Amino acid sequence: WKRFLYVLLCIAVTCLFPSFGIIAGAGSDTLPDSLPSVAGTLPHFVQEPEDAYIIKSNPIKLRCRAAPALQIFFKCNGDWVHQNEHESREHVDESTGLKIREVMINVSRQQVEDFHGPEDYWCLCVAWSHLGTSKSRKATVRIAYLRKNFEQDPQGKEVPIKGMIVLHCRPPEGVPAAEVEWLKNEEPVSSLNDDNIDTRADHNLIINEARLSDSGNYTCLASNIVAKRRSASATVVVFVNGGWSLWTEWSACSVPCGRGVQKRSRTCTNPAPLNGGAFCEGMSMQKITCKADCPVDGGWGEWTEWTGCSPECERQRSRECTAPAPRHGGKLCEGLSRAAENCTGGQCTQSRSLLPHLHHCMEGTNDVALYSGLAAGVIAVAILVVAVTLYRRNQSEYGVDVIDSSALTGGFQSFNFKTARQGNPLLLNSSMQPDLTVGRTYSSPICFQDSMDKELFDPLPDIKVKVQSSFMVSLGVADRAEYHVKAQPKTFPRGLTRDSSSIDSRKMGLLTPTAPTSPTKAQLRTMGMFGHLGGRLVVPNTGVSVLVPHGAIAEDTSWEMYVVINQDESSAHTDEGCEVLLGPEVTYGPPGLSLSCPIAMTIAHCAEVTGENWNIRLKRQTEDNKWEEVMSVEDETTLCYCLLDSHSCHLLLDQPGSYALVGEPLTEAAVKRLKLAVFGSTGARSMDYSLRVYCVDDTPHAFQAVVTAETGRGGQLLEEPKTLLFKANTFSLQVSIQDVPQFLWNIKPFTTCQEFSFSQVWCSNQQPLHCAFSLERYGPATTQLSCKISVRQVKGHEQILQVYTSVERVPFFTQSDCTVTSQSGPKAFKIPYSIRQRICATFDTANAKGKDWQLLARKLHIERNLSYFAKQQSPSAVILILWEAQHQENGDLDSLASALEEIGKIHSKSPAKTPEEPKSDFS
Repeated sequence: WKRFLYVLLCIAVTCLFPSFGIIAGAGSDTLPDSLPSVAGTLPHFVQEPEDAYIIKSNPIKLRCRAAPALQIFFKCNGDWVHQNEHESREHVDESTGLKIREVMINVSRQQVEDFHGPEDYWCLCVAWSHLGTSKSRKATVRIAYLRKNFEQDPQGKEVPIKGMIVLHCRPPEGVPAAEVEWLKNEEPVSSLNDDNIDTRADHNLIINEARLSDSGNYTCLASNIVAKRRSASATVVVFVNGGWSLWTEWSACSVPCGRGVQKRSRTCTNPAPLNGGAFCEGMSMQKITCKADCPVDGGWGEWTEWTGCSPECERQRSRECTAPAPRHGGKLCEGLSRAAENCTGGQCTQSRSLLPHLHHCMEGTNDVALYSGLAAGVIAVAILVVAVTLYRRNQSEYGVDVIDSSALTGGFQSFNFKTARQGNPLLLNSSMQPDLTVGRTYSSPICFQDSMDKELFDPLPDIKVKVQSSFMVSLGVADRAEYHVKAQPKTFPRGLTRDSSSIDSRKMGLLTPTAPTSPTKAQLRTMGMFGHLGGRLVVPNTGVSVLVPHGAIAEDTSWEMYVVINQDESSAHTDEGCEVLLGPEVTYGPPGLSLSCPIAMTIAHCAEVTGENWNIRLKRQTEDNKWEEVMSVEDETTLCYCLLDSHSCHLLLDQPGSYALVGEPLTEAAVKRLKLAVFGSTGARSMDYSLRVYCVDDTPHAFQAVVTAETGRGGQLLEEPKTLLFKANTFSLQVSIQDVPQFLWNIKPFTTCQEFSFSQVWCSNQQPLHCAFSLERYGPATTQLSCKISVRQVKGHEQILQVYTSVERVPFFTQSDCTVTSQSGPKAFKIPYSIRQRICATFDTANAKGKDWQLLARKLHIERNLSYFAKQQSPSAVILILWEAQHQENGDLDSLASALEEIGKIHSKSPAKTPEEPKSDFS
């Protein structure tokens, strides 16, 4: 009975005063366990405390949840935690209906540091009820840290291609243990995307078969919840040992006759050594002696015996060219191989009497044929002369609209544009550096020549030009009459005169006092004052120009117009659909400019437009600096007009603003042109030499950025720039240096092969890319450098830049001085205003089947979107302005003359009409 009463008393005390038992039993492990157990369910932990790490000085929170539980208390390192340090809460589990008790405590950094036990700081939960007690798992609490120094940094390696690369890394000591990842050229390396790479074994990086693309700088990155640590970078170079190609065929013997030499060769290109790989061992050329057979001329053998006398009273004999026979290209025998003679002494004449008569008949037949042929020829010539005379008379009578090229070239303005310089393509001993502002590709107008040295046609005071063309008859000028041209007085609004304008243009270069003085700024901005006569603005060396037609600006009004190229990175393109910028972003103004007809803007582009591989669009910047699509180049619209040729886009625009040409590749066959150039200069030390290879979009504006950069650093152009076709096939661009003389030059390691990713090249958006190769001479006696620069796209095209230069002679790269960037009035146009006015009056006139300007457009190869011209006040004038913009670089007046002559031929086939009624039938 005493024992039973004691148990009941303990249970009552525990239920009524639970905290009393804990406080009384602090420091003892036996109190909760001494409570009697009764059959039933003990407390069950829904959540046990978890291991935790203290970061810096921030305390951590441990929590327990148990059901059913009357009390839960924490015990840390064998000691009960005071009840005041517990946070308790209770809620009912909706699924079971049981009460769940949750208890939390905080553990500070100071508590952990003050504990000096044989193991880590630990805590557990004890939960009990009147049925018994339960203990949770131990949760350790540790202070997190990460040392600064790696226990082992990765080491650089040089590995042959297809060899194995193993980079070791032992991260710094830390709690918790640091996780390791690898970076290559600051980009993460993942074994998930590349089966050739393994990063799982003891933090090491393993590349099973090395590739050229595996060359780079590798870094081991260790991190845990506290910090990140970077190891020293390890440079990995994958080199390729050279291998011999197959031998060529033996050459022909070096002498045509007698004893000579034959050669064959092979090259160390299978593969070529890369990244310091060994050069091929052995000979690159073999020689053997040869003996060429000398030619033997043929000689006649003896005559055979005479044959018997034939019925024709003849006998014959023969000989052969066999003494000796001709051999090895020797000459054949000269003379006859057969001989015949009369064998009767002239007494046999019966059968031979017919021969003279037959011969006489044949001679008579030949004479008749000869005379008949001569007579037929004379008759044909006479018919041709009569036909030509009748044709000319017919043309003169009907006054057909025909103009010949001599009349055009006699009356049209022309510009003297610079042409490509001819010279040694290697530029070794050139007396002057090549002018990169000129060339076949960059044939857009660069600058105007001084207008005072040569004035043509309209500006002359009073000249007479003989025009022998019936086209002038239809324009109101008498046939074979003298065409008088008077100089028209020029008017310059706002007080400008012709003399002052000319003087200002020579002094300032631009017709404005606010013209920028910086050479770089002047290349990207140009201004000019324009009135009713119109004119032309050109941004030098960029392929950008604006043509303001005559009459576009109202009379007695003048505007200071400008053209600006955006130097910053353009936002016209979007990442959606891989859109790229194909030319510079161009702004023309001022914003309030009022025009009665569209201006023509020319923008160079870098797209290869053959085939249907591009979707090219014109965009315009809105007032809120966003870009909106104006049109696709294939659209039929009356808002603006776009004529796209191989290197430029010619736009007809009504509104000033900012415009950009963007393109989206539709297939992998889409091609963007790149311009490649190599420059060289000496380094800070006299023995150092640097080669810089540029890859830029093939537009004059993009290349001008390279010119500006190299001008500043005194670079020397070492090879004429070349064009590379870069495909949209997602493959990278590789640049390598080859054939550097190993005994004369030392190239710094790991730089012989460099690579641009596809996105870098494809999305360069007019920004130049370049890589550098650093070389060092072994001695001052080395003054020449010869090597090759290979630029190739993987699974694409390749170009070779041949370098051969003297390192002691390094002239600075200079560009031509171009200051005249604007012209106003008639001198800005190829077609004089008087002739253009007459052409417009003729072709704008309607006839029975429509507007004649439509035929003019088709003959000038302007066959698309004719509805745009139909809305213009003078369609012919707008067509001619577009033709002027398209042909401004070559001055091709013959194409216009040929088109007008073809129209004249079409007219001549129509029935004759009265002189007042146009004969032509324009459809």
